[in-house]
Amino acid sequence: MTQQTSASVVHLTERTPVVSGSEMLASLVPPPQFGAATFESYRADPAYPSQEATKELLQKFAGRQEPVKRAGLFHRALKIAAMKPGVYLDGGFGVGKTHLLASVYHATNSRRKYFGSFIEYTALVGALGYRNTVDLLRGSDLLCIDEFELDDPGDTMVMTRLLGELVASGTKLAATSNTPPNALGEGRFAAQDFLREIHAMSESFETIRIDGVDYRQRAIDGSAAVFDDTEYAQCIADAAERGSVSDDAFADVIRHLAQVHPSRYIRLIDGLDLVGLRDVHVLTDQSEALRFVAFVDRVYDAQVPVAATGVSLDPVFSEEMLGGGYRKKYLRAVSRLIALTHSAKERAGEV
Repeated sequence: MTQQTSASVVHLTERTPVVSGSEMLASLVPPPQFGAATFESYRADPAYPSQEATKELLQKFAGRQEPVKRAGLFHRALKIAAMKPGVYLDGGFGVGKTHLLASVYHATNSRRKYFGSFIEYTALVGALGYRNTVDLLRGSDLLCIDEFELDDPGDTMVMTRLLGELVASGTKLAATSNTPPNALGEGRFAAQDFLREIHAMSESFETIRIDGVDYRQRAIDGSAAVFDDTEYAQCIADAAERGSVSDDAFADVIRHLAQVHPSRYIRLIDGLDLVGLRDVHVLTDQSEALRFVAFVDRVYDAQVPVAATGVSLDPVFSEEMLGGGYRKKYLRAVSRLIALTHSAKERAGEV
């Protein structure tokens, strides 16, 4: 199949983004999908009471607590127990942790607050140096860390040290995390792993557990949408008339991701209204698969639909990899790909 050529069609493989430290710092805000996330817009599943309870606790953490109640006439006001400077949201993927994290960010009344994924913070350290990063973030009122990576001991140590210095200066922390290697099962909770890996900071975090099922599966079936070649060409052409789209062979994109630091993946999709991937095949190399997961995370954050041909994107990770230590990451990516490909089909008027 030949690739599309149009002024509005670009190729990810021709993009080699460079991001400065100052740009990284300025970009530490919730992704577009959660740009307006609030506690009020969080849809708690009534089947799992812990979701509503978590929302209430986080409102208190963000400073949105009810007025202090008095014990009675002539009695002093009852004190509300102070929360720790950090909260860790513990739960499976798709239960709304990122929405709640963004709600904390928006509800916190401060101009000095930051929201980013773990990889964005470690990239900031890499770009500016550890001490410069501390100096820039010191004095901030809130730091939100989404998808705290527990796979790399070196990065975890750097982040633990960074967070320790910031908490000492008065910064509050809110975090979620991924499951580390060898932690099987998409529903497995990671609180003990998280606290163990950040042992130097564990006493500063209050764990809040959220039960539930992946909300993306509540209203969508379990298979990614696939285009045939004719449908794909029409989808790309239609999308190009409305905005900017990308069109690349899947194999070429996978190779290109190895040449771009994951912290810059978000810039690969700058300005795109649709990502097109031709001739998708099953991934069997762990490094390629993990880079693709990081790319999918950024595409999902930006809510850019994905049109694809070839193998359906839900079995894109081999059975062997799904049975390994990164199972939870792969399943989260599959869940997101299902949603993104159905979004592309809906735009094409086929679902």
